[in-house]
Amino acid sequence: MKGSHEWVRAVRTERPPLNVDEYLREWETFFDGYSAQVDHWHQRNAGYHGAIASLYGFYIPPDASVLEIGSGNGDLLAALNPAYGLGIDISGEMVRRATAKYPDLEFQQMCAERLSLPDKKFDYIILSDLVGYLYDIRLVFERLRTVCHSRTRIVLNWYSRLWQPILTLAEKFGFKFPQPLLNWTATQDISNLLYLAGFEVIQQRGHILLPKQFPFLSTFANRYLAHLPGIRSLCLTNWIVARPLEAQSDLGLPDPPPRVSVICACRNESGNIENLVRRLPEMGSHTELIFVEGHSKDDTLQQCRSVAAAMPDKDIKVFVQEGKGKADAVRLGFTMATGDVLMILDADLSVLPEDLPQFYDALVRGKGEFINGSRLVYLMDPRAMRFLNLLGNKFFALLLSWILGQPVKDTLCGTKVLRRVDYEKIADGRGYFGDFDPFGDFDLLFGASKLNLKIVEVPVRYRQRTYGETNISRFTHGWLLLKMSAKAAAKLLFVA
Repeated sequence: MKGSHEWVRAVRTERPPLNVDEYLREWETFFDGYSAQVDHWHQRNAGYHGAIASLYGFYIPPDASVLEIGSGNGDLLAALNPAYGLGIDISGEMVRRATAKYPDLEFQQMCAERLSLPDKKFDYIILSDLVGYLYDIRLVFERLRTVCHSRTRIVLNWYSRLWQPILTLAEKFGFKFPQPLLNWTATQDISNLLYLAGFEVIQQRGHILLPKQFPFLSTFANRYLAHLPGIRSLCLTNWIVARPLEAQSDLGLPDPPPRVSVICACRNESGNIENLVRRLPEMGSHTELIFVEGHSKDDTLQQCRSVAAAMPDKDIKVFVQEGKGKADAVRLGFTMATGDVLMILDADLSVLPEDLPQFYDALVRGKGEFINGSRLVYLMDPRAMRFLNLLGNKFFALLLSWILGQPVKDTLCGTKVLRRVDYEKIADGRGYFGDFDPFGDFDLLFGASKLNLKIVEVPVRYRQRTYGETNISRFTHGWLLLKMSAKAAAKLLFVA
């Protein structure tokens, strides 16, 4: 068996290993030897390892159950403060070192290609700087399926191929411990391998432009420059967040189906109330309709109460918001709702109540976890959206797709659907962003992104309202949306 340093030189000039057994034996020997120096090299490159820990802390909330594949000395897993943390590593010496450092966490010697953890499921599985060393990346991803539940998230980072010559020079001049990365993969390669193994990519980003610590310069480069168009492709590390793709039979569709609550904020919408109620379809095992009236100048409140009294066969509740704005109304409605699935439907009927079953179906069948309406696919009533409003919607779609890390075509459609359990997590984490959105659309989108929820859009046919006037001011509210986007960028994008 070659010494670890001899093997580093050999693998760069010799044939690839003949089989997985030979490969894994060599790597076990290599990392056993490296274990005595790992803490020294982590301290020497503290800027890089600190940035990695900070980014994983952004993607993974504390108190989750976390499995780290290739856990090394345990520093990264410990930094995440998991409710239950398990690290596996091919090196027995690494496992012993990590166990001694972090007795509250669990570590096991195991190679990723032969992962076997019967009866264990994790909220998050992380692979940090690992795919470059794996004998069979697809096989490892397939093994991860055995420790996933339907809401598990896979978070992984690895070196960009653009940095191959720079990292080689860093090793040559003693700035980095020499480690023979054998797989230099692009984001498309990893996305494809995840798909083949039954996973779907949710977010894809680049992070860390300057891995060495330089006062002020490193922070500015990594937090801001690294995310600018044209520069972000130069980042040292690629990052992907993925979720399991579940077939309908795997999902185990609820029996009975979930209860549905439709929240309708209404202000000066008297002429639409009865029509909305009559057209609202039944969904799930039960559908309740919650009107939240917002200090109307017409008789909207009276209409809501009158219709509710006249149709006792329908589950209709009426509340009056104490505050102002749609966001305040929707939050009150969500608080009072009893359903498992929460829906927002605008009272102006510009989006048809008959479209809501499409949203319900996309959610309960697992196509997405946050279902957003899109008015910009089908031909719309030319009077429904003025030209400047259309341009504004397209601009904010591009801006928020960049900020969220997921494609969103219509950020301002009022129709949104999600599960109660996810909304409660968004509400609990609202302090991260602050209470800054009077409309509620961005607040929900930003919260969904922070939770790594899969955002899926359902096209709707957008129609001109038949009663009342819009409450939207193009320029005043456009400026407000721009300020909200800037704040979200600071919280979702400029984080490293």
